[in-house]
Amino acid sequence: MIVEISSFADLLSAAAAQPQPQRLLFMFAKAELPPGVNPAEQQQFENQQGGALAAVMCVDKLTEELSDFAHLAAESKYTGKAWDIVFVSTMAGRGGHAPSSEEASRPLDMMVESLRNGNIGQYLAFNQAGELLQFS
Repeated sequence: MIVEISSFADLLSAAAAQPQPQRLLFMFAKAELPPGVNPAEQQQFENQQGGALAAVMCVDKLTEELSDFAHLAAESKYTGKAWDIVFVSTMAGRGGHAPSSEEASRPLDMMVESLRNGNIGQYLAFNQAGELLQFS
């Protein structure tokens, strides 16, 4: 079954509708400018083009722990860590039980590694306003 996701609310609905309980995996990333850039690259970055993404924090949540994107964004502010994009993946439970936070640790590490390698196409991504992002 293919589910069309065009918003964070769609993501929460799709996760809640799965036959097994889901754990949502979030990797928050910040755009940064690598060292040694030239003035043109600096200007592009200031115009919100170019640069690199670096993971600043990861968190896992059960679907019932989130009501909407505003809740997630507000909760992230308590960390004091700035972010620009949040990448999302899910983990399915087994036997009617959701995966534990401990089980989510390795997949979250893999998300960070994927970001370092530039392999982000398999994740949903949202900006700070909760808008779904598309990467080309």
